[in-house]
Amino acid sequence: MAQTGKRIRSAREGIAVTKLYPLDEAVKLIKERAKAKFDETFEVSMNLGVDPRHADQMVRGVCNLPNGSGRTVRVAVFARGPKADEARAAGADIVGAEDLLETIQGGTIDFDRCIATPDMMPLVGRLGKVLGPRGLMPNPKVGTVTMDVKGAVAGAKGGSVEFRVEKAGIVHAGIGKVSFDEQKIVENIRAFADAVAKARPAGAKGTYIQRIAVSSTMGPGVKVDPSSVLVASGA
Repeated sequence: MAQTGKRIRSAREGIAVTKLYPLDEAVKLIKERAKAKFDETFEVSMNLGVDPRHADQMVRGVCNLPNGSGRTVRVAVFARGPKADEARAAGADIVGAEDLLETIQGGTIDFDRCIATPDMMPLVGRLGKVLGPRGLMPNPKVGTVTMDVKGAVAGAKGGSVEFRVEKAGIVHAGIGKVSFDEQKIVENIRAFADAVAKARPAGAKGTYIQRIAVSSTMGPGVKVDPSSVLVASGA
């Protein structure tokens, strides 16, 4: 039987496994226990009352974090002509069409977010088996297939995060860095929870957001009282 390391045991001290903490207190506990030598990502996980095997219970969307994510996001844009120029001016890292297609087909995927104008989707569709499994396929539901290239690039660079429910009914995302002050983390978590609540599918029955937990990259998880997060959504 594997033994828990000294660092993990120390980090878990003072955290009650079964207790639901108010959001403010949970954030404080996580920040106090983030001892890695790098700026850890602050993560939130939510258990939803959905079965994503059914099409009418799929949850997917995007959240513009009010205080950014703290990540450097590399953005690729499929566009031509004026829209390609617009993407470059907005700060896109890679812009192209057939040339970008060939680069990706060659095995080079040097970006974290992929955006495309609607007219480029027949071309981008050929990359479904490559981009899809990586969660990089442009999709109008999350604002990555759009004529507003400037807004999409700015959103990606400014800290928007995409979310999609997994098979077990869990949604999770990095919503900031542990170096953020507590209030900014709280605001980001509430914004993310609100976006997930608004993405509630028609097929969801009963309690939609069932459990919430927060953690840092290398730290322990803390269970959060949903009522302290969902102050306005009613989920």
